[in-house]
Amino acid sequence: MDAGLAAVIGAAIGTLGGFGGGLVTAMSQGLQQRRQRQIDRELRLEEARRNAYGKCINTSKQVSAAWWKLAASLRAEGSTEEQWREPAADAHAAWAPFSSAVAEVTVVGPAFVADAADALRRAMYALDMAGTAWHEAARQAGVGRLEDFDAQYMQAVEVKRAPGGAFQAAARRALQAES
Repeated sequence: MDAGLAAVIGAAIGTLGGFGGGLVTAMSQGLQQRRQRQIDRELRLEEARRNAYGKCINTSKQVSAAWWKLAASLRAEGSTEEQWREPAADAHAAWAPFSSAVAEVTVVGPAFVADAADALRRAMYALDMAGTAWHEAARQAGVGRLEDFDAQYMQAVEVKRAPGGAFQAAARRALQAES
């Protein structure tokens, strides 16, 4: 083998080695970039879920608190329609952010958390309807202390506790926050 042929073969081997090394490097980088994109996507989804779940819990508490304020006002001896007006408006206004938060949960999922959020929404709707019925009856009667409506409201308060706890448990499970 003469020196010229050896040089050509050596150059060809070097070129193929360089090309092969470059190809392996490019494939490895592509795989790493795909893995990083998947990790980033998972982190964004987890953050979106944390935010949505927290918002749902927070707004459900706001709805409950607003109805408790109205219930206290309705129960107050000698209270008037004028005294019920602001807490009633606050209770009604609290519903839209809660409903929106539940919708957000259904978007970010997963399905078992969305189902738990929907069960909570239905329970909160029953609370909202019981409070609304009590307020309307009080306005018509001119007196807030209406025992039957108070009892229906308290029953709705009790019924919403289980779906509230179930939603929180589902959120913890989805976020793998169980200890």
